[in-house]
Amino acid sequence: MTSAPREAELAASLARIQARIDAAAAAAGRDRADIEFLPVTKFFPASDVVALFGLGCRAFGESREQEAAGKVAEVSGVLSDKKLITPPGELLDASSNIESNNVTRWHMIGRIQRNKARAVARWAAVAHSVDTAPLIAALSRGAVEALDQGRRSEPLQVYIQVSLDGDPARGGVPVDRPDLVDELCAAADAAPGLGLAGLMAIPPLASAADAEFARLEAELLRVQTQYPYRLGLSAGMSNDLEVAVRHGSTCVRVGTALMGPRPLTSP
Repeated sequence: MTSAPREAELAASLARIQARIDAAAAAAGRDRADIEFLPVTKFFPASDVVALFGLGCRAFGESREQEAAGKVAEVSGVLSDKKLITPPGELLDASSNIESNNVTRWHMIGRIQRNKARAVARWAAVAHSVDTAPLIAALSRGAVEALDQGRRSEPLQVYIQVSLDGDPARGGVPVDRPDLVDELCAAADAAPGLGLAGLMAIPPLASAADAEFARLEAELLRVQTQYPYRLGLSAGMSNDLEVAVRHGSTCVRVGTALMGPRPLTSP
């Protein structure tokens, strides 16, 4: 259970971030409803997630499968006990929960090893760091299995990660290889059990965020011409969310500005 001071700290941080996003949307002339705020709760305890749920958050980002799987189960159990959500396994069609806004959606924002894809597909609603055809195939197999087993009620949405600096250690398809970007987008769009959510990127550490996000926005607009449904853009974090919103981000991933410094002892 989260202490009262911690709940107050989270509430104050949440209000500040929401105000930043509101202001960024207004400055860019965008509809605030088109921008999702994704709290990144990696390294923080399940009690913090429960507190954020009480403050109105319904989506949460994690980056390590083992930590996330345990946290998902723990949060689900606590919220079920509090009668805030339907217990796992009792609802195969989540539409009633979605309508009452009492369903949690978990995002896998970290890099996914192929041997973890099956596990990720059991709990994640969205995967943000998808950058190879074999990973798409593995996630597809895992999602189809999870759908067949009733572990999930809708396809796993995937963002194709685009690399703006070509650094293989950070992952992503090079932005200057549109043929590869198109290939992976098409694979995700066609894969059973998956849905193409859009593009995702992390700007290079040594580059100007404005220029890099502009490149990312241009790439999304290029890809968008190939699909009849709207694609999203997962971009922007604690230090650059305003720039990302200006360049079309539909999902900002905020950790430090919301949660504070990483705890000395991580879950």
